[in-house]
Amino acid sequence: MIQDAKRFILYNKSIIEIAPLQIYNSALLFSPARSVIRNLFLDQDQTWIKILPVVENWNHFLQILEGHSDSVRTVAFSPDGRLLASGSNDHTVRLWDSTTGAALQTLEGHSGLVQAVAFSSDGRLLASGSGDRTIRLWDPTSGAALQTLEGHSRSVRTVVFSPDGRLLASGSVDHKVRLWNPTTGAALHRLEGHRGWVQTVIFSRDGRLLASGSGDHTVRLWDPTTGAPLRTLEGHSRSVNTIAFSPDGRRLASGSDGHIVRLWDPTTGAALQTLEGHSGSVQIVIFSQDGRLLASGSGDHTVRLWDPTSRTALKMLKDYKGSVNTVTFSPDGRLLASGSNDHTVRLWDPTTGAALKTLEGHSGWVRTMAFSPDGRLLASGSGDRTIRLWDPTTGTALQTLEGHRGSVYTVAFSPNGQLLASGSGDCTIRLWDPTTGAALQTLKGHRGSVNTVAFSLDGRLLASGSGDNRVRLWDTTTGIAVQMLKDHKGSVNTVTFSRDGRLLASGSDDRTVRLWDITNGELIRQFTTEYSPVRLSFGMDESSLETGREKIQLGLSPLHHIQAPFPPSYSLDKTHHWVTWSTHNILFLPLDHRPSDFIVRDNILAIGHHSGRLTFLEFKPDLNPLVNIGTIVHQ
Repeated sequence: MIQDAKRFILYNKSIIEIAPLQIYNSALLFSPARSVIRNLFLDQDQTWIKILPVVENWNHFLQILEGHSDSVRTVAFSPDGRLLASGSNDHTVRLWDSTTGAALQTLEGHSGLVQAVAFSSDGRLLASGSGDRTIRLWDPTSGAALQTLEGHSRSVRTVVFSPDGRLLASGSVDHKVRLWNPTTGAALHRLEGHRGWVQTVIFSRDGRLLASGSGDHTVRLWDPTTGAPLRTLEGHSRSVNTIAFSPDGRRLASGSDGHIVRLWDPTTGAALQTLEGHSGSVQIVIFSQDGRLLASGSGDHTVRLWDPTSRTALKMLKDYKGSVNTVTFSPDGRLLASGSNDHTVRLWDPTTGAALKTLEGHSGWVRTMAFSPDGRLLASGSGDRTIRLWDPTTGTALQTLEGHRGSVYTVAFSPNGQLLASGSGDCTIRLWDPTTGAALQTLKGHRGSVNTVAFSLDGRLLASGSGDNRVRLWDTTTGIAVQMLKDHKGSVNTVTFSRDGRLLASGSDDRTVRLWDITNGELIRQFTTEYSPVRLSFGMDESSLETGREKIQLGLSPLHHIQAPFPPSYSLDKTHHWVTWSTHNILFLPLDHRPSDFIVRDNILAIGHHSGRLTFLEFKPDLNPLVNIGTIVHQ
């Protein structure tokens, strides 16, 4: 019980700090079913939620450290393991207590994203490299800024201290490696020779060699004392992302975008082994402490273990899923489909959360899906440039629609189900007969990828939004472009028609939603949004638009809409951190339960995750959760 309580507190630390009373709600609901604390305190007769999230066991991670306002690009432990440093796109470095997860320091000063952090071997210095072209040195105890090292002409990608702490090496997009005295900040040597970005630098354990890997497909070896070039290791066919010395210094491993791991003799520069097996970019290589094993991690979602002396692949550790890119309900709400980076479509029972079928056939990421209006067909579009049609009842593959020359980003059925439209990275829209699979029309005119398509309710018009910042309207019978709407300043990601067919709404990366009169192509309203809209739908009375994060009141005259009551509904807030009811935050989502995509139907909320999992929450109808959870609500 003590261990379970420790895991409960560490896992829910951020929830407790942000909204303490959510410990009785979110913290308990998202704890594992076997948790002693959950079973002691969770009210099993929850009156407002019908299906609880399914969490079988505690995750392998102990806690989630939140505080950065943008993506975290790099992390490093101090030599004694007591501190963790993280660098982010928010231009800051943060220091954390690795035992408690407490945020200790926020180191500010960089004016660009932080791409690399490294501690000195004695833990007294922390270096950070940034897109602002500088390296900064910090005192990790006090957080004081000690030095700013300037000299690179482009972004700094990597930093590393020598084992004795007397040297600091940095690699940059300017193709150069630089060596610095970290005590004085003096620039010692500029190492030139690479013809591409320097992605990684590393010292041998004895500090006598410095290796650098580059976008020019090579690894270079240098004398760090003099800065003299020693050898150039050639053999990779793509960018070298990662390098590692064996503990005894007799081998050097390198991994590349070419899916290959290579082993070299750093003394002679001889190529020793080529380790093949990965089907994606090799992002990291590392030797075990005794040097008997080599591990490589790849974009193919696998970690492979190798015997570096015999070239034998010992084990493959596979990630069973990829990120969920898209989720959609069948028209009757009895099925949920999810499309993933693992090239599959999965069908689920949203009332129980049970996985029903896995539809295999695509050879690229599944980016978009749509059910036919009668629910008898499911269309999926993929990075493999095809659309596939499936029978969602049996899981049978019915048709493969080929013709696009780029990834398929969007598919939509006409309201009568007799047409299927697809938009692609090849800048075209194609119209298909979903019964026979016949290609009917190719609509050309966009100069950027087609990200979204939507039919009018009568099926006579098709709207498309593109990376060329434009919306186009097409006659679905003739294929003729009838309007071009071009006020957006960014890629158009979503379009939707009003039910009466008079209005069209479009959402863009320029963080605006625009409302158009389709009879004359005039812009009626423009709304600024906090986030780039990726989906749009008109509210029940058409007086508002839902973006998935925000509700926009349109403020139209009665000519444009019919007044009707708009009942409160469940959704997610702008940050995707909270489940909301009406405008109230009612359930905090832990970081690993936040969405890569989500969809709401009636009282069921389905959330797809980057891990490949789906979470289902079903709320009891006709109940006010504010009454049932009382003061647990966090405004």
